[in-house]
Amino acid sequence: MRQTLAALPLLLALAAPGWAETRVPASTADIALSFAPVVRAAAPAVVSIYARRIVAERASPFAGDPFFSQFFDFGPATPRIQNALGSGVILRADGIVVTNYHVVAEAEDIQVVLADAREFAGEVILADPGLDLAVIRLDGAADLPALSLADADAAEVGDLVLAIGNPFGVGQTVTSGIVSALARAGRGGGRGAPDRPQGYFIQTDAAINPGNSGGALVDTEGRLLGINTMIVTRSGGSNGIGFAIPANMVGQVVAQAEAGASRFVRPWAGIDVQPVDADLAEALGLAAPGGVLLRDLHPDSPFAAAGFRTGDVITAIGGHAVGGAAELDYRLAVLGPDGTAEVTFRRGGAEATAAVQLAP
Repeated sequence: MRQTLAALPLLLALAAPGWAETRVPASTADIALSFAPVVRAAAPAVVSIYARRIVAERASPFAGDPFFSQFFDFGPATPRIQNALGSGVILRADGIVVTNYHVVAEAEDIQVVLADAREFAGEVILADPGLDLAVIRLDGAADLPALSLADADAAEVGDLVLAIGNPFGVGQTVTSGIVSALARAGRGGGRGAPDRPQGYFIQTDAAINPGNSGGALVDTEGRLLGINTMIVTRSGGSNGIGFAIPANMVGQVVAQAEAGASRFVRPWAGIDVQPVDADLAEALGLAAPGGVLLRDLHPDSPFAAAGFRTGDVITAIGGHAVGGAAELDYRLAVLGPDGTAEVTFRRGGAEATAAVQLAP
């Protein structure tokens, strides 16, 4: 009989140093841990996405070059159909699916295939290239399996996770790993996404490959912890360094899509900040580096309205540490354009908290 993950605390306890003797597993039930119950619950809500776009293909690499175009007529570009493959996650039973923007960017046709082989046409109802997220509505869908969202802020390094998607188009595939790091800020996005420091990610060593984009990173309760979005690799395959967009951000994006928005609206902060490194912390008389220094505030900024001044050091929002501009942007974005941020800051050696009413 296979034993589920509920037995894991017991096995870990048996291996603890407090035991006077080493215990040899006495049965297959002691060692046959399985993720199968989690996969059975989560996998039906992970879909494959096939997107088709029309691109202009030029006959020569010099076509369109201002210099060579003076001397040669390269002719018009030839339209060509380009196919893209990715994954997605059903979050509502009536057919609301989340995927990466780069999977469906500029797509003329989107087909979504469920794990049970049902197919639906899809339409993008909200897209954000900077976040590399898109929300799709499936035509005629009802009573579909859907995943619930985990609280990504409750995740810890070392937590077990599963990545579910359709790598290389081979079919739905499940890989396992752990949360390798949290609060990774970097350059996110793919085709059609602007190359700027926009991302804020969960890092995992679960194998993620091309085709996994937009797929699910789930916890051991089968809840969506993040949307797999990119990997760091030199070979094109998985090197155990993958990144997922946290479920808290996904939830805010879906909420805005369901409210009728076609683009993601971020709160306007109206501030300019810089990270507090060791040198700056010493100059400011702080005991340790951390937080962001307010260098400038717009007169109409909600932070100015809440009483913030240049020179204040923001250390946390909603009890979550802020160490850079990307973290600050993320914390504000997940609260939504009409949310209220509880901001912890330092001024003159004293720590205080103020409520900031955000605005679009």
